[in-house]
Amino acid sequence: MLKEEDIPEKHKKIRDRAWEVIKDMADKEPYIFQSAFRGKLIKKASEIYGVSESWILEYLKRYWKRGKTRNALLPDYRNCGARGKEREAGDAKRGRPRINQDIMGEGVNITEDIKRIFRITVNKYYYTTAKNSLTLTYELMRKEYFSDGFKEENGVKIPIIKPQAEVPSFGQFRYWFKKERNVKKEITSRYSNKKYQKQYRPIIGSSLDGVFQPGKFEIDCQVADVYLVSRYNRNWIIGRPALYAVIDKFSRMICGIYVGLESGSYIGAMMALLNATTNKVEFCKQYGIGIKEKDWPIHYLPEAIIADRGELEGGNIDNLINTLNVKVQNTPPYRADLKSTVERFFGLTNERVKPFLPGVVNLDGRERGDKDYRVKAKLDLFQFTQIIIKCILYHNNHYHLDYYKRDEDMIEDNVLCIPIELWNWGIANRGGTLRTVPEDVAKLALMPSDTATVTAKGIKYKDIYYAAKSMLKNGMFADARTKGTQKVKISYDPRNMDYIYVYNDNPNGYEKCFLVDANSRYKDKAFEEIEYLLAVEKMQQEKSKDNVAQAKTQLIAEIDDIVQKAEEDYKREASPIESDRQRVKNIRGNRKAEKAARRMEETFDLEGDNEIYKNNQYKKGNETEEADAFQLLLQKQKEVMMDERSDDTKR
Repeated sequence: MLKEEDIPEKHKKIRDRAWEVIKDMADKEPYIFQSAFRGKLIKKASEIYGVSESWILEYLKRYWKRGKTRNALLPDYRNCGARGKEREAGDAKRGRPRINQDIMGEGVNITEDIKRIFRITVNKYYYTTAKNSLTLTYELMRKEYFSDGFKEENGVKIPIIKPQAEVPSFGQFRYWFKKERNVKKEITSRYSNKKYQKQYRPIIGSSLDGVFQPGKFEIDCQVADVYLVSRYNRNWIIGRPALYAVIDKFSRMICGIYVGLESGSYIGAMMALLNATTNKVEFCKQYGIGIKEKDWPIHYLPEAIIADRGELEGGNIDNLINTLNVKVQNTPPYRADLKSTVERFFGLTNERVKPFLPGVVNLDGRERGDKDYRVKAKLDLFQFTQIIIKCILYHNNHYHLDYYKRDEDMIEDNVLCIPIELWNWGIANRGGTLRTVPEDVAKLALMPSDTATVTAKGIKYKDIYYAAKSMLKNGMFADARTKGTQKVKISYDPRNMDYIYVYNDNPNGYEKCFLVDANSRYKDKAFEEIEYLLAVEKMQQEKSKDNVAQAKTQLIAEIDDIVQKAEEDYKREASPIESDRQRVKNIRGNRKAEKAARRMEETFDLEGDNEIYKNNQYKKGNETEEADAFQLLLQKQKEVMMDERSDDTKR
């Protein structure tokens, strides 16, 4: 159906001329269908308008065949000219003559053989990861296909390019490249298929397609553009945190979040989903933020979750599907564009907070000599989470979704395009399959699980020890000391490692175990913070190994030196007449004499020098010597030995 304004004036004139000729005849139905009657009218009209009878008959037939309307008389020029078909070039040069034709020559026509060379060249040199420019691709083609032999210079074979008159111009090459260009092939071969799918694929429909009510959640992760510090030591820069968000596709409500150091992992995704089922009043209270139930009224399991395949692989995904009956829809990895709702939230959050945070990533604004933005980090995980919660409360309750397309029912009820308004309206008018489950059930199904070891010190997990009163009473830890360790299955909450859950045969299926007093340094700390601390300590131990080894080697050398001197002293003073048996037999007497001498040496004397046996003298032959403690010890030992030998002789 052609509109009058779309018809060219030239075609209108042809139509109107034909109508002027046949309109009187066309009105004379049914007689016009009689050949004798029709023949007379055609002959008369031919004489009046000066056109042939066959021309009039042709337009009459067209008028009858095409619905008996005036536009049936429009010309069929659209069927002329073999539109879309390429014509083969002849001998004459086609196209505009070259300006410097006398110098450059006439040029060549693009034949099928040359077009085949164009295609081979583009596939070989342009559609590759080398990302060659079109100009370089043309030059490589000219070198490979339009050379006339070689010349040798300095041992290098150099192709001799044919004259310009015999080579297709770059303009011709570019024309045929654009004419046959395959954008999909260009992006996928020069970059990647992911880039094509994200940035260049056709976009039809909207993110609301197939979403009629609340209950389908998207989950995704983004590394925040800010560096954080540790709560253990604020001089420790711990890098950029991962931000997980769970968002309802229908209303754009943020249903759950997780801020941590695990990027693109099952732990982070599960923590965000667990947060979606958590009472938000209590959750915000943990971070010192007071809200009312109406400010964030979401604590539900969704009908379905849309997530990257990598984020929900492994872990407790089977529990999520089988125990909680939640459908999981996976998008290909690195295809964030298929989760556009949550991606838009990440972009908005970045715009809202980035200008105000210390330690933000700022690659564009840095100049040589500027201070590294990473050392400006001041926020820790707890404080950054507080900021994200504030942003979510603003987004859910105040942000107007300018891009949101309301349906007729929403327009009729005058629903504002604000997430909380859309959520409340959707729940009231469209229902949904949102479900609540007991908190403990959701936690056990969603919390990460692992294996811990029962030891004499308690339940050991990641070098952290836990215990429960019932385990102390039933002798579990005592058995581990006598019978050996054993493995048990546990679940834990990475946000707070003050306790873990050990699976057993209790009615509720688990036993809650708490940190032992010796591990109080881990109290109120998140899993990531503890792992970071353990990693730092291990790194410090590794760094100190060389120093420890050197100090230990020095200790051994010094001990060896003292022992060697002792052996030399013994050899110098050893009695040749004293047997080993006699030496052992004299231990008691020697010890008694040694003790007496040591007591005199170590006696406290606060008023002056400690003089042992100051006036004591003994005679050796005709010589008199003053006895000191050591000499007295030797004398006593000799006297004891002489007495014992005398007794042996008498026996």
